[in-house]
Order: sequence, then C-alpha cells, then structure tokens
Amino acid sequence: MKKIKVMSVFGTRPEAIKMAPLVKELARREGIESLCCVTAQHREMLDSVMQVFDLRADADLDIMTPRQTLSTITCKCLTGMDEVIDRFAPDMILVHGDTSTTFAGALSAFYHKVKIGHVEAGLRTYDKYSPYPEEMNRQLVTRLADLYFCPTENNRANLAREGVTEGVFVTGNTVIDALKTTVRKDYRFTTELLNELDYANRKVILVTCHRRENYGQPMEDIMSALAELAGTHPEAELVYPVHLSPVVQECAHRHLDGIGNVHLIAPLSADEMHNLMARCYMVMTDSGGLQEEAPALGKPVLVLRRETERPEAVAAGTVKLAGVERDAILALANELLNDPAAYAAMAHAVNPYGDGHACARIADAIEWYFGLRAERPEDHRA
Repeated sequence: MKKIKVMSVFGTRPEAIKMAPLVKELARREGIESLCCVTAQHREMLDSVMQVFDLRADADLDIMTPRQTLSTITCKCLTGMDEVIDRFAPDMILVHGDTSTTFAGALSAFYHKVKIGHVEAGLRTYDKYSPYPEEMNRQLVTRLADLYFCPTENNRANLAREGVTEGVFVTGNTVIDALKTTVRKDYRFTTELLNELDYANRKVILVTCHRRENYGQPMEDIMSALAELAGTHPEAELVYPVHLSPVVQECAHRHLDGIGNVHLIAPLSADEMHNLMARCYMVMTDSGGLQEEAPALGKPVLVLRRETERPEAVAAGTVKLAGVERDAILALANELLNDPAAYAAMAHAVNPYGDGHACARIADAIEWYFGLRAERPEDHRA
C-alpha cells in the first residue's frame, strides 16, 4: 500500500518543540511516511531542539540572515519550498501556530495544491497588530487550511464563528506531549548556575520577554518592574534567559545588569527550559508557549502582555494577565510572592491544555482524512 506522505514544516524553536513529538508519532504509523522540512528561521535555537528530540530534517532551507525582516523570511520560505515540494511530493503539509514560516509554508502548499493541516489552530486576539505578526499569520492560514487541529474547545469555537466547521478536531496541545519526554527529576543542567540555585529555599522566578509588540516603552516598563521586584524581594532569584534579539539584549542588560539576584543567561535548550520551569516558583513571560507549559507543571504564570490568545488558562486560574505597565506587574508579582493562598490557588488550578495524547489524535485524524481508518477520531474533552 502506498504510504501517505505528511511533511511537517517549521522554523523556530517553539514550533520545533511542539512539532517534534508529532513528527515522531507520524513516523510510528504504518500508513504514513513522516517527512520533516525546517526553514531555520531561527537557526541556533532550532538546532538545539532538533538535537534534544533526536530529529533529522529531510530538507533544510537555512534561510536565517542577520537582521532579517518579515518580508525576507516569507520570500525565502516561499522560494525554498518550491523545490522541496517538487522533490518530495507530499500529500499533506503540516504547519504549526503563527510564525512567518507557518504562513509561508501554508501559502506554498496552497500554490502547489497540496493539502494543509494547521496544528494549534483557532487561537485569536482579533487585534491584527497584537501579537504582531502572529495574529494575522494564523488568521491567513485558517483561510488556506484543510484540517484544523485545535488545542481547546474555545479554539474550535473561534473557527466556528468564522464559518470554519469542516475538518476541525480538538486534540489538546502537543507541547504537553513534549513535556512528558523532557522533564526528569534527575536532570542535570549544562548551564551550571541552574544546578547551583537553591530551589527549595529560594523563590526562583523564570522570566522571558522578547515579543515585537513589547519593543519600546512596554519593554522599558517591564524591565523596570523586574528590577524593582528583585530589589524588594531578596528571597527571590530572577532567572532570565535573554533572547538573542539585539533590541531585547540591550534593554535587559541596561536595566538588570549588576543586580545580585537577577541572572541574565543565554537562551536555554528546550529540555533545560522545561526542567527549569518544573523547579521554579513562578513564571513571568510574554511567550505564548510558556502559558501552556507552565500550568502543566503547576507553576503560576504572569503574562507580560496586554492580551492573550490563550484565555483558557486565564479562565482556569493558572494564568493572570499582568499587562505591560510597571505598577500592575509589580502588584500581581508581589501578591504571588507574599500571599501563600493566592499562590496555591494558581498553582493547583487544572491545566486546560490536554493529557499528553494530542499527537496521537492528530495522527488518527490524518489517517481518517486519507481513508486509512474508518471511524472519525473523538475530540479531546478537557
């Protein structure tokens, strides 16, 4: 029997973390040939994930250039995908989430009349400039896709409001599948500082801040809040793996250099980040993925953004929207550091993002779509 060729396309570290377990699940299916194409939109951070999950790319576009723009990323992805699709002739291309690679990969598949599956479909803020450019990337992919793999029922409802009801599956989020393979009690960090931290007696706060819409005054206020928080809470240790963006690097070091209980470190590999998250006290972040990962590990999250496309975690109580104003950030952080009841309420809330079987549900749905199984797979129920 001819196998169905399913090509997973991704280019950034967060995409790779969430797609790695799916690439492997597809490879386990007898009726599927699992192919992997990376654009390397983020070269160094992508490569570390590929190593952690022992993944090999069948095609590598290697598009990253210094100070690349959204236009150059999109153009290089499109032209690079022409040759890849002609060479491998996939039956379906899977894209993930909302990056420029996601949009370009889906558009290229459409140009070649290849079926498109959108992993992590249906997230919305309905503000086209926040997150930027992610919100429009995912909305545009919705118009192109054939199958939609929604992490939650709320994501499916977003699509339904837009008239998309066919080919929609609720699967849970594949990042929960990834965490099952990376978090270990006996884990040793390659970043020695992380082995030396006193997680039992110090309140270790994991910080990330890198989003484009936070550039400028929002990032200045966030960094100012972090500096104030460190100064007023000597019992806390802030660990901030600083994004490689020159804008982020300059702002972080200007505000936070020289503060004894703030540790500005290099970006972490996926397994290091997951294991640090498992050991930390709380998370402060503008990342999308950490809003899903931290609740699965019982860690409260303060989101350093004005809105979130992941309202399920807010509704569940595992996440609070802190915004980007200094005083508001400090008020919520101080509450979690000073009030054990407030902390416990967030730490013990139910994670809304699934049970670690999202990849199996997606693979089942693809098999059903191509006639390899008779029954439509059931949706995940949180």
